[in-house]
Amino acid sequence: MANEVLKTAENNLIKNADLATVRQIDFVSRFGYSTKKLMELLGVTRMIPKQAGTVLKRHTVTGSLVSGAVAEGDIIPLSKYSTADVPIGEITLNKWRKATSAEAILDKGFDQAVGETTDKMLQDIQNGIKADLISSLTISGQPTATGEGTQAALANAWGKLANIFENDSVELVFFMNPLDIADYLGKAAITVQNAFGFQYVENFLGLGTVVMNSAITAGTFFATAKENIVAYYVPANESDLAKAFDFTSDETGLIAIHEYADYDRLTADDTVLSGIKVFADMTAGVIKGTITAPLGE
Repeated sequence: MANEVLKTAENNLIKNADLATVRQIDFVSRFGYSTKKLMELLGVTRMIPKQAGTVLKRHTVTGSLVSGAVAEGDIIPLSKYSTADVPIGEITLNKWRKATSAEAILDKGFDQAVGETTDKMLQDIQNGIKADLISSLTISGQPTATGEGTQAALANAWGKLANIFENDSVELVFFMNPLDIADYLGKAAITVQNAFGFQYVENFLGLGTVVMNSAITAGTFFATAKENIVAYYVPANESDLAKAFDFTSDETGLIAIHEYADYDRLTADDTVLSGIKVFADMTAGVIKGTITAPLGE
């Protein structure tokens, strides 16, 4: 009888399947937290869920207000406004997969062969989202600003955006190459923070938040109102997917992962789903700036 008791697994025994669930929850939680920090940094107050294949559109409002000086008894003239939607592409559900062989696990150990490579996979997914955001800031026919030196150029952009958004209370965000503010980092008490792999400085020169990324050409920058940036995503945890596939996600549904063993090939596999699109909504509210060297330099 004693032997039979010893052969039976104890209650609350932590099994490999439990650890896999913990790893998956950690993966999606870190991504969800990091994405929320990015949305806070960019001033995005609402993440808008969209179905895969949905066409995303930028919209513009045109028109003018007719004079309100109307004589007594006369018909009040109509002020006419219209909206136009410009498609900018579809939002799609991206899919990635990674497989680690049994030999690699034996050679490097599970944590290095599987855990560290999964972390790198998460980082690469974030880098793709960052690259899409930066590329979306280049818009045909967008307004421009220039100035001698960083401060003058940013101030010029600030003034133009103040006119564009004069009827709104907005905060500005500038996207720049780190080299263009390196001098300020060395001379002033500036705190550099991190969100979603972006480095940023709040209230830079009293003008707004500066987000730094090396993908932006040194000597150029982009500026817009935080409120002008919108974010759409495909909910990776939506019900139809959940009916067909066994994925782990968090409450946001920004990303989902399934970790499993392929015994035919003897590999530890990870499949990841995510679809996020972050871009500026009003094209006229995104300025491309140029920093010129002061005369004599």
